[in-house]
Amino acid sequence: MKLARPVSALLVAGLIAVGIVAGRLTPPLIIRLDGTPPRLGWIAPLTLLAGAAGVGTLAWNTWQSLHRKHERMTSEHALRMLSLAKSCAVVGALVAGFYGGFALTYVESLDSMLGRERFVRGLAASVASLLLLVAALLLERACRLPEDDDDDEDGPGHGSRGRGDPTPA
Repeated sequence: MKLARPVSALLVAGLIAVGIVAGRLTPPLIIRLDGTPPRLGWIAPLTLLAGAAGVGTLAWNTWQSLHRKHERMTSEHALRMLSLAKSCAVVGALVAGFYGGFALTYVESLDSMLGRERFVRGLAASVASLLLLVAALLLERACRLPEDDDDDEDGPGHGSRGRGDPTPA
C-alpha cells in the first residue's frame, strides 16, 4: 500500500479545464452584473514566476540530495516537500487554466489597447502558473526514492519503508 500517490495527469487536466471554464466565464459574468472586468497587473505573473523558481530550486536540491549524493531525508521533511509539491501542482493547474481562460476571452479584442493588455497579462500569468505546475511535478518526482518503483512488486514491508517512512500498523 502506498501512502501517497503521484498527482495524476487526469487530475491536472481536469483542474486546468475547470480553471479555463471559470476564467472564460468570469468577464462576461462581471459585465452582466454591471461591473467592469479587472485590469490585470504584472504582480500575479511575477509572483507565480517567483513561486515556480522557488519550487524548482527545492526540486533541484531534493533531487541532488536523494539521487546524486544518496543522502537521507527525514520522513517529516519528505512529507513537507511532498505536500508542497502536491499543493503547488493543484494551484498551478487551476490558476493556469483560469488565467488562460481569462486571456481567451480577449482574443477577439486584440485590436483595442485594453483587450491586448488583458490578453497579454493573462497569458503571462497562465504561462507562469504552468511553470509552477511543472516545478511542482518535478519536486514530487524528486521526492520519490528508487525503491518506490518496486513497492508494487515487493508488497508491504519492502521498498522505501525501511528509511523511516511512516506506515500504518
